[in-house]
Parts: sequence; structure tokens; C-alpha cells
Amino acid sequence: MKKIRKGDQVVVLSGRNKGRRGAVIQVLADGRVVVESVNMVKKHQKPNPQAGKQGGIIEKEMPLPVSKVAIWNPGAKKGDRIGIKTLTDGKRVRFFKSNGEMLDA
Repeated sequence: MKKIRKGDQVVVLSGRNKGRRGAVIQVLADGRVVVESVNMVKKHQKPNPQAGKQGGIIEKEMPLPVSKVAIWNPGAKKGDRIGIKTLTDGKRVRFFKSNGEMLDA
């Protein structure tokens, strides 16, 4: 079970985007995540009429290492670590390490 999933609200822990929050758009297999409106870069894109893409300079999100983000804990109002535990019915759930509150019950 992954500790960070698509749709989770995360906060960036280090780097030029430190402290910025956003939702996870994509979790890549190599241990990186794409977060909305974080780690934006300008990309020079060639036009591709067959695919309907217009040329020019576009801004897009680039992946961040998963170790550089933490899940936002609304109760504590800060980034928090995640643990995984198994309930009595055999279901595995994620929980915040600071207060034990469950993410997906």
C-alpha cells in the first residue's frame, strides 16, 4: 500500500517550493509525485497539428521526489507522517502518526 495516493493534499517540505500545498495529480512508479501548481517549469513546445497541439511556451508541473512531500493534516494544520495499520476485519488503512487519526476509514 502506498502512503501517498492520487488526490491527497500534500505540502512540500524542502526546495524552492517549500511550504506550498496542492493535490497529488499523479504518482509515478519511480517514487515521484506530480503536485498541482507546484514545481512549475516553462517548456518550449513544438506545434503538432495532427494531435491538435499549439506551439509556444507552456507552463507545466514537473515531478517531485515523494520524500520531499508530506500529507497535509487538517487537524494539526501541518504536514504529517503516515502509518499503515490493519483493522480487525483485515482492511488496511492509513493513519496520521502525530494524532492517530485515520485517513481512509
